[in-house]
Amino acid sequence: MAASYTLIALSEMAGLFLFRRWKMINEYYTIKETAEKWNLSERWVRSLCAQGKIDGAVQFGRAWAIPQDAERPEDGRITTGEYKNWRKKSDIK
Repeated sequence: MAASYTLIALSEMAGLFLFRRWKMINEYYTIKETAEKWNLSERWVRSLCAQGKIDGAVQFGRAWAIPQDAERPEDGRITTGEYKNWRKKSDIK
């Protein structure tokens, strides 16, 4: 009787562990899912993770886990065209 109770308790604990693990995995996106969500390339998202610009991103071997509630970081590149042809402008003097 005690053995069967222990077996039931262990099976319930295993089910709880699997549920917690499933819940933990479902709270994260992969690089591919994040790239599709943010309309970026997978390579760029991987680079952002490696630079530490995505809060909560965790690396497991070669794979990254990105929290579902992570916000897309701002693009720090200059896109105004302010520096377009900057060499030609300084040579005109």
